[in-house]
Amino acid sequence: MENWDDIRVFLAVARAESLSGAAPALKMDPATLSRRIARLEDRLGAALFLKSPQGYALTERGLRLQAHAARAEAALALVAETGEAERGLTGQIRIGAPDGCANFVLPQVCAAIQARNPGLELQILALPRVVNLSKREADMAITVSRPETGRLMVQKVTDYRLHLAQRRDAPVPESLAALGARAMVGYIPDMIFDRELDYLGDLGATAVPLASNSVSVQLQMLRHAGIGIVHDFALPFAPELTRVLTDQLSLTRAFWLVRHAADRRSERLNRFAAMLLAGLRAEVARLEAGRLTEGITRRDG
Repeated sequence: MENWDDIRVFLAVARAESLSGAAPALKMDPATLSRRIARLEDRLGAALFLKSPQGYALTERGLRLQAHAARAEAALALVAETGEAERGLTGQIRIGAPDGCANFVLPQVCAAIQARNPGLELQILALPRVVNLSKREADMAITVSRPETGRLMVQKVTDYRLHLAQRRDAPVPESLAALGARAMVGYIPDMIFDRELDYLGDLGATAVPLASNSVSVQLQMLRHAGIGIVHDFALPFAPELTRVLTDQLSLTRAFWLVRHAADRRSERLNRFAAMLLAGLRAEVARLEAGRLTEGITRRDG
């Protein structure tokens, strides 16, 4: 195996598919990365990437090296974890999540876990799209649909509920049929990245006059005007809003925890995943009950 630092650079560029994409995580500039990749290719006597203005694509030799390097990376991680079971978790863990979960649930859960593990650095990656685990954008991800493809470990986190909500001082519509007279708040239809986020069909609508690709922005819109579908766990953060027509429209969705299959033997990530699952389940239940001010349940799971 080549110098591990060079292999680490190779893996980062392979996953990011560009020098500029890999540079921030490695804390190196693209020019330095280009020299490092060229040096590795010279030593191996083969091109590892097809380079173009669109980015860096792996050659057949590069694909073979990536497979070997990824296995070596996983083995090194296992060695680094030796003895960690008796200590608190350490190092960096990045979690990808849709912005509803990232804004209203994950911060409290991560804060509680980090308080019990001071050597742990937790990062929340909130994106209006599905996080790409194969490119190592994150160590694990929360999704709203169960992945059907890929070498992944998938665990159901919990169900969560959504209802129509509006300002408390606004007139309550008599029925779903009366919603046409109100300004609806929701997702931008062509930017819905997961079918489970498409709520308009449940309302018989095709578009909304107040739209955003962000759940947090939608909630802020509703604090000023309109009516829209809101996560029950977000409502404690907007006390001026109230649920309406709950007997006529009630939606249930689920969160899933998705991880790399290669991390199955990682005791460190398994321990963290157990804490995360327990914390998320407790926090969603607490918020759905409308309890914002209570301390989060602190369990290792």
